Amino acid sequence: MTAPLTLTVNGETRRSSAHTIAELVRELDLDPAKVAVERNTVIVPRSTLAEAPLADGDVLEIVHFVGGGDHAPAEAGEDDGWEVAGRRFRSRLIVGTGKYKDFAQNAAALEASGAEIVTVAVRRVNVSDPKAPMLTDYIDPKKITYLPNTAGCFTADEAIRTLRLAREAGGWDLVKLEVLGEARTLYPDMRETLRATEVLVAEGFKPMVYCTDDPIAAKQLEDAGAVAIMPLGAPIGSGLGIQNRVTIRLIVEGAGVPVLVDAGVGTASDAAVAMELGCDGVLMNTAIAEAKDPIRMGRAMKLAVQAGRDAYRAGRMATRRYADPSSPLAGLI
Repeated sequence: MTAPLTLTVNGETRRSSAHTIAELVRELDLDPAKVAVERNTVIVPRSTLAEAPLADGDVLEIVHFVGGGDHAPAEAGEDDGWEVAGRRFRSRLIVGTGKYKDFAQNAAALEASGAEIVTVAVRRVNVSDPKAPMLTDYIDPKKITYLPNTAGCFTADEAIRTLRLAREAGGWDLVKLEVLGEARTLYPDMRETLRATEVLVAEGFKPMVYCTDDPIAAKQLEDAGAVAIMPLGAPIGSGLGIQNRVTIRLIVEGAGVPVLVDAGVGTASDAAVAMELGCDGVLMNTAIAEAKDPIRMGRAMKLAVQAGRDAYRAGRMATRRYADPSSPLAGLI
């Protein structure tokens, strides 16, 4: 009889009689089709899990996606959708999947928002409770586009490793890259962000990149192969609204790829402002998830994005220093 192996699984030591990684995953009461596995820092392709042998002392990471609809029709004869990396979407709103009371509330708010893309974080599977609900049980990745992100990564290497696991878990190459500089402001580290972008593009990823509101840095990311530029409007989760309209407009004017405001939105008027600046879309999480009524706020954000886009396309009136009457003064009684 073979002696049990001593393994490290998601940071915890455990004994197992499994001979292959697939046997271990099933021993943990998990579905191999819903996880990605890294052994000794090397991703094991899902198609080979049944043949991949285990050895005493192996260190394994087993991850899945966690939380970090009805769409309004376009006007008759009009398609005002947008494209990123060759994929077309009708909704210009992207929403996150964190901070909700539960997955059911998350799914309901998503439907109300009309969003077709959700950002998802890559996290370790809870091996002590493998039957716990998963995001994929409530938001179907066959109907809604999952955008794996690198939330919580502070180096390029961490972000690259995370997205390699994400691709193995779900097959996605369209991803959201963010490499943070420090925990207090959650501002991006642009040197590490650019390095990660270059590596990911070389590996076939299509990164949508969170960045500072710097037109020069934005152009560098685009030249490196970023498929979308995502400048912050204000610090992540702050709800301060769009604080940097001038620089965001400059990024929009100089970009050859979609530009989406990412972070800082607090309410519907902020989303409208982002769209009025000419952005292709807006991404938010906290503004909906922490609203007193997330479902109603999701609907409000949907309408705000549509209104802001319409206002941008309509072309706003010129601003003036003094009053200009709507009615002519000539002919007064």
